[in-house]
Amino acid sequence: MTDRRTRPAPRPPAGTPATADLANRARASLADAVRLTRWAERNLGAVDGGRPAPTGALPAADVERAADELGLTHGQIRVGWDRARLAGLVEVHGGHARPGWRLRAWDRDDTAVLRGWVALFDAWSLVHPAPADIAPEAVAEVVEAMPQLLSLLQLSAGPVTVPDLLDLLGQRVTELRDERCEIPYEAEAEAEAESATEPTSAAGSAEARPVPLARLLRWALGGLAAVDAVTLGPARATLTPLGSWAVWVKLEQICVAAQSPAGNIEQSAAAMLHGCARLTPGPARAEYQAWLAARPVGHAVAELLQAARGEDALLRGLAFEALRVVGAPAEPEVRAAVREPALRPYALLWLAVHDGVDPDEAQDVLTAEESTWLWVDTAAAIADHGEAELLARHLDSAVRTTVPRLLDEVRAVGHPRTVQVLVALAAAHPDPALAKAVRRAAFQVHTGGA
Repeated sequence: MTDRRTRPAPRPPAGTPATADLANRARASLADAVRLTRWAERNLGAVDGGRPAPTGALPAADVERAADELGLTHGQIRVGWDRARLAGLVEVHGGHARPGWRLRAWDRDDTAVLRGWVALFDAWSLVHPAPADIAPEAVAEVVEAMPQLLSLLQLSAGPVTVPDLLDLLGQRVTELRDERCEIPYEAEAEAEAESATEPTSAAGSAEARPVPLARLLRWALGGLAAVDAVTLGPARATLTPLGSWAVWVKLEQICVAAQSPAGNIEQSAAAMLHGCARLTPGPARAEYQAWLAARPVGHAVAELLQAARGEDALLRGLAFEALRVVGAPAEPEVRAAVREPALRPYALLWLAVHDGVDPDEAQDVLTAEESTWLWVDTAAAIADHGEAELLARHLDSAVRTTVPRLLDEVRAVGHPRTVQVLVALAAAHPDPALAKAVRRAAFQVHTGGA
C-alpha cells in the first residue's frame, strides 16, 4: 500500500510530448520576448539595472530603436517586453529592469524554460487585459472560474464546443456567487426583464444590464490563445500540447494534496499553513504547490499575506515560504508588504532571495532592529508551537556579544509579544542566572521600567 509520500511519479497522458519537445515549444512561444530581452541587455545596460521606466515599461525611444533593429512593430515590442517580465526573463526591481536568472538558463535548462512559460500561462489575464467597460468584479469571477474550464478541456483531450464551455462557465460563476451569497446572473437577468417595463434613464439601464458571459468567455479564450495555451476553431477550443501538459501538472498537484488526511487543499491559507507546520520542507512545498494550483494566483497571494498579518507568528514564516513557491507573480504584493512593520523583515528576506542573494547571506539585508524583530517573532512562534529546548537553543543562537545587550535590543524594538517571549525564554532556559536576567527584562518591559 502506498501513501501520498510514496506515491509513484505520475505519468503524463498518452500523447504528451517529451519534456525537451515541450521546452522547445515554450522557447518558440517566447522567442520574441527572449530576443528583446537579450537586445535590451546588450543595448540598454539592463544588466546593471538600466534605463527602463519606473513602471517597468520600455520608454518610447527604446521601443522605437528596438523595433528598428529587431524588425518588429512597436506593438510587438511592447507585448514582448510585457511577456518577458511575466515569464521571469526580465526582473524589475526598484524601477530598474535587468535580465532574470531564467534568461541565463534559457538555452540549456528545459525545466527553467517550462517554468517560465507556466508563469506566463498563469498570467494570461494580464497578457490579454479585459475590456475596460466590464466591471472588475465580473472579470475576477471568470478568472476564478477558468481552472474548471481548463480541466474540462484537458480531460476531453480534444476540441470542446464554445456552448459547452459557456454552460460550464455559467454554472461555476453561479457556484462562486452562491458561496458569497450573491445574486446569480440568472436572477440579475430576470430582474432586468422585470424592470424593463419601468421607465429608467439610459445610464441607469446600462448600469443594470448584466455582463454577458459569452463576451467574457471570448475574452478568456483569447487570453489563453495569446499565451499559446489553446487553439481556437469555429465555435470550439482545444488545448495545445503545452496547455494540456500545464493543466495536467496542476491537476496532479491537486490530486496529490487531496490524499492528505487533513485535506489542506480545501482549507483557507491559515488552516493550510497550520496543516503544513510539522511537515519537512519537501512535503510542505508539495502542499503549497497543490494549494496554489487550486486557486487564482492573485487570490492565493492575498490570502497568504492576510494569514501572515495575523497574531500567529508561525504562520508569518510559513506564509512567506509558500510565497516562495509562487515566485515572481507574488513580487509586487511582497514589495508592498515591506511597508508593514510586522511583515517587513520577512518581505525583505523574500525579496533578497528572489533577487538572487544566497539564502544563507540574505539576513545581511536586514538592519539590526529588523533582525531583532524577526528574532523575537521567531521566538514567539517557538513559544506557541515548539518545545522548551528549542526555545532555549533559540536564545543561545542569537548572535550578540552579551545577553544583556541582546535583552536591551529586544526591549528596544517594541515587538508586541516581547513580554510573553521573555517569560517563556526564562522558563525554558536551564541556566538559572540567565533565566533570572531574562525574567527581570520581562518585568521591566511589562512595567515600562528601564
